[in-house]
Amino acid sequence: MSAIQPLSLVSRGALGNPSQGATTPAGAEIHVRDLRFGRSEAPQRWGLAEDPVATAWHTGLSATFPRGEAFFIESVKACREGAPPALAAAIGGFIRQEINHTREHLAFNRLAMATGYDLSRVDARVDQLIGETRGKPPAVNLAITMALEHFTAMFAHEFLANPRHFTGAASEAAAMWRWHAVEELEHKGVAFDTWRHFTRAWPRRRRWLVRSAMMLLVTRKFLANRVGDALDLLDQDSIHGWRAKARLLHYLVVRPGVLRRIFPAWLAYFRPGFHPWHRDDRALIAAAERDLRPA
Repeated sequence: MSAIQPLSLVSRGALGNPSQGATTPAGAEIHVRDLRFGRSEAPQRWGLAEDPVATAWHTGLSATFPRGEAFFIESVKACREGAPPALAAAIGGFIRQEINHTREHLAFNRLAMATGYDLSRVDARVDQLIGETRGKPPAVNLAITMALEHFTAMFAHEFLANPRHFTGAASEAAAMWRWHAVEELEHKGVAFDTWRHFTRAWPRRRRWLVRSAMMLLVTRKFLANRVGDALDLLDQDSIHGWRAKARLLHYLVVRPGVLRRIFPAWLAYFRPGFHPWHRDDRALIAAAERDLRPA
């Protein structure tokens, strides 16, 4: 991991109209950390805790990020016209963070492929899904982004709050995921605040119905595809059929049980007055960031 470069800080006041519900708190900040990981570490087939199931799940996730984060950026950019200065600054920080995340996941994916994993089918599925969004209204694509950003924020909180997820993982891989999680939490309100800005003329009920319906649709597709991706990678490790499904189900629901543990946060998304910063993660971010700094 390279040394941390001087931080580029985007400060922002509270975003959004308080009459619309909770806002991103004034003390929340986006730091753009230009870090690089895994450039000198030898590739490991099962780099996540020497566990093929954990490796398959996280490698499948990583393979989705380059195309996915480009989609997030374009969706937010398409809806930012007329944004107030604080939101415009937050969007700029969000874009810069996502660009860095794309670069590092491309590097992580190359390491996975160097150990023999074929990620082409995962990439093709993501490309097909993104293709389905082409020509959709900007509000629809932003609602998709907002729902997926909530998933990344839920995962990020869980990864940082529960060290079990990366116990025994290769040091550079674990550091990359923690860095990504920190920055996902920092910008977790940006797509949501952009949505509120872009749909500010909509009745509240319409906004709630659209974002709730989109979360249900996104959840179904997200889980189906991510489970399919993980099973694809497990198959490449000669773990097939019911054995693969049982081990993946245990990993996701029992121990460490990431899907079970994020369920309350997922459910909170459907509350009419929901905002991502109802759960204030600034203390978790600060604690995790100390671990990113070189000795």
